[in-house]
Amino acid sequence: MRIVFVIDQVYLHGGIERVLSIKANYFASQDNYEVHIITTEQKGKTPCYSFNENIVFKDLAINYNRKKSYFHPKNLKKLPKHISRTKAALKEIKPDVVVVCSHSVDTYFVPFIVKGIPKMKEFHYSRFIEKDKRENPSLFKKYFFKFADYVETKYDKLIILNKDESNYYKSNNTVVIPNPLTFFPQKVSDLNSNHIITAGRIAAVKGYDILIDIWTEIAKTRKDWKLHIFGSGESGYVEMLQNKINKAGIQDTLQLMGSTDKMKEEMLASSIFVMTSHNECFPLVLLEAQASGLPIVSFDCPYGPRNIVDNETGILVPVYDNTAFVKQLNKLMDDRETIQKMGAKARENSKKYSLDQVMNQWNNLFTEVIK
Repeated sequence: MRIVFVIDQVYLHGGIERVLSIKANYFASQDNYEVHIITTEQKGKTPCYSFNENIVFKDLAINYNRKKSYFHPKNLKKLPKHISRTKAALKEIKPDVVVVCSHSVDTYFVPFIVKGIPKMKEFHYSRFIEKDKRENPSLFKKYFFKFADYVETKYDKLIILNKDESNYYKSNNTVVIPNPLTFFPQKVSDLNSNHIITAGRIAAVKGYDILIDIWTEIAKTRKDWKLHIFGSGESGYVEMLQNKINKAGIQDTLQLMGSTDKMKEEMLASSIFVMTSHNECFPLVLLEAQASGLPIVSFDCPYGPRNIVDNETGILVPVYDNTAFVKQLNKLMDDRETIQKMGAKARENSKKYSLDQVMNQWNNLFTEVIK
């Protein structure tokens, strides 16, 4: 089976790029699969994740100006070249199935080119973020959403990450396939440390400013626990968070750690994972925390955490209820027995998302659409 994955680039660290590397590597290691990845702006840069040497890369060199809207004239004039080069690549490769991964320009024309090839679209973000704009759209957005909804009906399948997301799609071609677990360590955390961890892109949507407010309250009575935030982001935003930490005087117990390629080791050295995001779709980092045996305390934000965490594996707190978050986290920090019980259940829950189980769902879907 010959698969083509379509994405803008694979040189920047991100959830989509990471999941693509896992899936592509899995299929490339199977005898009956041939994997191709088409990019639009790789720019000759080295992929940030490891890819199987059997995977064939092809960059179309469209190179959109990412600082401007895709609808900006400077980007729109590149669209004909993008369409023609994509068509030529697909005709040359002759794939059995095409999967569009990133949410960029090709999303809107791939279903209409080189007919006869089954085509799928993956969604890695929550459509919740469009809710207000869809309910009160500008004139442009009104017609854009109608166009986008029409395009989605032309894909053979739309792959979404959790069942709650299906409520946001007009078409009836959605299929739920979660992200696969990226690692399953042989050992788990002993849960005896006084370390709490969180990780992700340092951006406003992750709510780290809220987490700092929460920890400011925690730190008033606790000096024996530490919170580490792992991840990178725009320098100005990171500086703002650091200034907030310094102003609160909690820099001894809360630290911005930057990026790390040893996330597994950091989780295994921790006892609790926390998340204060405004919204999530299917946060892979929660699965990694569970695989490491960590209980989770998270806002019950739309719509990812509730599809991974339950009352046996962690605690879901009403969104933006900082007081409740402080109370629940403090309670858990005082109860090492509950930490151990939740950690064990979390580890068991993560097994449902093993690579083989998730990729078997993809394999069955490919077989279905090809038939």
